[in-house]
Amino acid sequence: MKIILMKFPGEELDASQILSELGETANFFEVREDAMAVYHGVDSAESYVYLQIPLAGEEGSEMKGLQGLCQALHEALVPGHPMVEVLWMEKTLDVAGHSVGKPVAWHYVVETDVLPAAEDDFNDWYSSEHLPGLAAVPGTIRATRYVSDEATPKYFAAYDLETRETFGSEPWLTVRGTEWSSRVRPNFINTKRTMFKKASGSF
Repeated sequence: MKIILMKFPGEELDASQILSELGETANFFEVREDAMAVYHGVDSAESYVYLQIPLAGEEGSEMKGLQGLCQALHEALVPGHPMVEVLWMEKTLDVAGHSVGKPVAWHYVVETDVLPAAEDDFNDWYSSEHLPGLAAVPGTIRATRYVSDEATPKYFAAYDLETRETFGSEPWLTVRGTEWSSRVRPNFINTKRTMFKKASGSF
């Protein structure tokens, strides 16, 4: 599954405001509020807006459709939001968490690139140990991983949490403190870690 992500540095926006500013672009691409999930940064003002739009067709035509959609969304938003970034991501792993079914209140995101020589080990670690391990922590509702070949950072992991205290809890730190984690983490580059609070919507 492919997801559109719109990043608004320095701003807290809601879904209705974004739809209003998209105007005819939203109508043309059938962008609906119920297909959007909005999160606001906790430690600094920023908004991340996820958009799910089904695109039918062959892989090549679907990719062109995604690229065209990202460009159209960016062109519609950039006059009012010069720093906006619009990108598409491929969902590569989606793990139901220990607290699946509970309401999402918090959303923790890790974005990173990785040194090329460590990339295979990094991907094995994320898929086999790290993401499933954090999903199993009490308070984690869902853990999801994405990749975007056209963005920097390339790798994106998101954790839906029931409480903010889930992050940094003893079980969470145990997962982060494994020997494999210690070997992989020094190879991270361009890393951004952000805690968000849910504003509206969910997938």
